[in-house]
Amino acid sequence: MRLIYVLISVLFTVASCSNVKNASVTYDEKSGRFTIHDTIVDKAVAYASFKDEIFVNGWSFLEVNSNGKYADSLQSYAAGVVEGYLTSSLLTKHWSNIAADYCDAELDYCERLKDFLQENLDFINSNIENRRQHDIYWHQIALTLEQLHGLEDGIRNQTSKPSTDVNVMGLMFLNIMGDLEDLEVVLNKSAQKVFGYGSCSGLVKVLPGNKDIYFAQDTWSPFNTMLRILKKYSFKFHTSMQEGAPIIPGHTVTFSSQPGVIYSGDDFYLISSGLAAIETTIGNGNSSLWKFVTPKGTILDYQRNIVANRLAVTGAQWTELFGIMNSGTYNNQWIVLDYKKFLPGQPLQDGLLWVLEQLPGYLHSADVTDLLRQQTYFPSYNVPYFEDVFNLSGGQANAQKFGDWFTYDMNPRAQIFRRDHKKVTDLQSMMKLMRYNDYTHDPLSRCNCTPPYSAENAISARSDLNPANGTYPFGALGHRQHGGTDMKLTSSQLFKNLQFVAIGGPTYDPLPPFQWSKSDFDKLVKHEGHPDLWKFEPVIHKWL
Repeated sequence: MRLIYVLISVLFTVASCSNVKNASVTYDEKSGRFTIHDTIVDKAVAYASFKDEIFVNGWSFLEVNSNGKYADSLQSYAAGVVEGYLTSSLLTKHWSNIAADYCDAELDYCERLKDFLQENLDFINSNIENRRQHDIYWHQIALTLEQLHGLEDGIRNQTSKPSTDVNVMGLMFLNIMGDLEDLEVVLNKSAQKVFGYGSCSGLVKVLPGNKDIYFAQDTWSPFNTMLRILKKYSFKFHTSMQEGAPIIPGHTVTFSSQPGVIYSGDDFYLISSGLAAIETTIGNGNSSLWKFVTPKGTILDYQRNIVANRLAVTGAQWTELFGIMNSGTYNNQWIVLDYKKFLPGQPLQDGLLWVLEQLPGYLHSADVTDLLRQQTYFPSYNVPYFEDVFNLSGGQANAQKFGDWFTYDMNPRAQIFRRDHKKVTDLQSMMKLMRYNDYTHDPLSRCNCTPPYSAENAISARSDLNPANGTYPFGALGHRQHGGTDMKLTSSQLFKNLQFVAIGGPTYDPLPPFQWSKSDFDKLVKHEGHPDLWKFEPVIHKWL
């Protein structure tokens, strides 16, 4: 381990712990009152440390811990309060950038959305009331809502008591940004995402001789979402509500996230159970499936995601838990790696790598470790791997109409990963691949466009660089304030401490770094609290 940290100090910036803001929340059992403190005090129900270095390295850093001596509900609520309290300034800017204007021109749609979310919350709360005491799944669902309620109290510097009755258009709204991609279609929002919209690139790569296994993902997102937080949650929740019950296996998780969001959303997770999980969005182009998206009988992605991370100890268990009450929203390809099953230099064990793909009313999951043995990598790039999911989602129809770009084998990123994964020999070469974009020179980035290439056709997109006056066969290849906004990468050694390499901001080298003041989006898109120039080096945050 010492050698690893020596290399890290040479290759990357290790985020320091200076200028950290601390806070904690205590609970008085006699009065039933919570109190917020500006320091970490004894017998706190939850405590946290926060550091904003977005102007230094593109990230802020948050660690939240809870005290297992208290009931789970108290822990979850207090964890939300302390996070909201410490991150309120950043959260306010983030809300202004991505949420404040969301309903301005969509009042009728937003009423439909509010009604849908409230009906879904009522369904969930009915089950919590009837099943929480004896069903660990519903207990964990309740804890997500109590944490959200705590967040809303914390940003106002106030406390109340744990509750699952949250404002569906409050901070819950930030947590359903992924689900909104599909709810906008189901509920007939007038302005929807562009056709062919891509979201994220992912890669699992086994080094020669099974020396190591790397696990990485790039978020693809609008650039005004780049107020980011790397988080570590260590919550001592229990496997049941009975006194003396064991702590959940996924008690600690590190992940990339945003202000006001209690999961990743990217998604990228390293978990104390030994699992690591990422996803890329596959979407649904089959309108006949939308009938399965209903407010009753389903649970939205962010909650199913959190519960699977907390309770699963194997990839098979993760996919099973995630599939419960599939909402059919935020339809993704999930990749779950079990680092417990990886031993350097040894044959890959069955169950090492699981893949799950979700559509409304349909799930397909499988152990794909044998494929990893055969080709030494598993890529993810917004196209379904399973043929039945590809066909059911409308992929075949899109491929027939628009060509290879919509196919699994011939998509530009599929071809780039297939060509270049062999170049990965260490963390630096893996980072280079995950940040790769040389769209004006790479023949795999070419398209039937004017000019004849697109910065979308790369592992880390830079759609802002596509000329606004260009011509493109469909919207995803055109000029947008959208692209790869980060890179996260872990190895078997880094994973032992739930650490990962992180790069904040759009890719550069050989491309010009993204700069708001030089972009035509500067006056069009709110980006309060952002650095002007996004040109940052990789960091590895050393958790406290």
